[in-house]
Amino acid sequence: MQEDILINWSPQETRVAVVENGVLQELHVERTLERGLVGNVYLGKVARVLPGMQSAFIDIGLERAAFLHVADVWHPPAEGETISAARNQATQIPIEKQVFEGQSLVVQVIKDPIGTKGARLSTQISIAGRMLVFLPQDDHIGVSQKIPQAQRDALRAHLQALVADQGGGFILRTNGEDATEQELADDVAYLRKAWKRIREAATKLVPKSLLHQDLSLLQRVLRDLSTEHTQFIKVDSQEQFAVMQAFCQEFMPAAAQKLVHYKGERPIFDLFAIDEEIAKALGRRVELKSGGYLIVDQTEALTTFDVNTGGYVGARNFDDTIFKTNLEAAQAIARQLRLRNLGGIIIVDFIDMTPPEHRDAVLTEIRKQLARDRVKTMCGGFSQLGLVEMTRKRTRESLAHMLCEPCPLCEGKGIVKTPRSVAYDILREILREARQFNPKEFRVVASPKVIELFLDEESQHLAGLSEFIGKPVSLQSEAAMGQEQYDIVLL
Repeated sequence: MQEDILINWSPQETRVAVVENGVLQELHVERTLERGLVGNVYLGKVARVLPGMQSAFIDIGLERAAFLHVADVWHPPAEGETISAARNQATQIPIEKQVFEGQSLVVQVIKDPIGTKGARLSTQISIAGRMLVFLPQDDHIGVSQKIPQAQRDALRAHLQALVADQGGGFILRTNGEDATEQELADDVAYLRKAWKRIREAATKLVPKSLLHQDLSLLQRVLRDLSTEHTQFIKVDSQEQFAVMQAFCQEFMPAAAQKLVHYKGERPIFDLFAIDEEIAKALGRRVELKSGGYLIVDQTEALTTFDVNTGGYVGARNFDDTIFKTNLEAAQAIARQLRLRNLGGIIIVDFIDMTPPEHRDAVLTEIRKQLARDRVKTMCGGFSQLGLVEMTRKRTRESLAHMLCEPCPLCEGKGIVKTPRSVAYDILREILREARQFNPKEFRVVASPKVIELFLDEESQHLAGLSEFIGKPVSLQSEAAMGQEQYDIVLL
């Protein structure tokens, strides 16, 4: 497998495309204005202590002072004491005895500012890596609760042996469940370097300085996306190329040789028609090379894939036609999950297959394709109704939720009423208004299609209603109105 990573950078947005064997498989987008502060570490200065609220306001250089509650002031647990017990014990000590005005504190943002409220802080620092979370002020070794209980003890012992006697605590994240010892060791080394930089910066910089910022998408590309299969990481910005080079030299020397500054005249995403693929990934229908197609529906609860043969009639018999369509669909579905970043429950409605060996082959194929996914997936077998159920871990917003918003005309339903349905709604509304009010005239303001219907096919019904209520009804076309929108003006 040949993998290239293409990076299109602009001041407002960074886009990263992962291309395998010439085909787009993943897209990552980060917008400058939407980047939060959670995870950032600051050298703050205590501005005010509020004993009545058991809180303090900390100036970290933002527009509004940030908020530190007594429960978020970190105290390392005593020997044999649990973290929750230590935290409960710490809240018994009044905050005015723990911090004072003018004091410098190393703090981390745990909640972004919202509206008029400032950011929420903690003095317990945690640094997230690719597979581990580093707790430099603690010696706790933990494992994600999402990993099955049966595996946790073995993983905890393995991690304990790896970081023994070096100080600090670690939590193994879910995506580190199957990590090799070398991958974990690399993550440990990166996290310890990051903490060393924070400590050094805290002694050199003035209060209200940023000591550590959660990695940007460009840096996460080097840390998380670059693998042994990656041939090149091409970036179209000279400035960002230099930033990535510096990051590589300090933290990821193995990735430095793969980094390339793209200087071509064509936009970098045109190399593999990435923008066209993005447009397709936002659509409901996915065409298969054989002539079949998928229908993808993303809802709040789950995502469904419906497989159809379409125009494919190329196989020798009906069973082979269905089998080949399902086999191609299995490959396409695995790609769409990665490209659209779909998470949660996923239901696939393959075309019904009679031979058991065909069903087994399709299941084997989709599991093989899902094994290439960086995000953890679980795929069950065929249910009694012939459906395949799977789950994929939610890591970030889906592509559609990131790039799109609900349609203001249909309000997210995906359909709108026909002009005739809207016309009949208007007739009913006029009748309702006529029973309550006594204007000289009713004026209907609606979309051109609805007005055109009233002037043509529904003119008799409108005239009959006007005669029944004894009031004239005039019409006004408004091009800016959606098909379901209308106003009834009383004159």
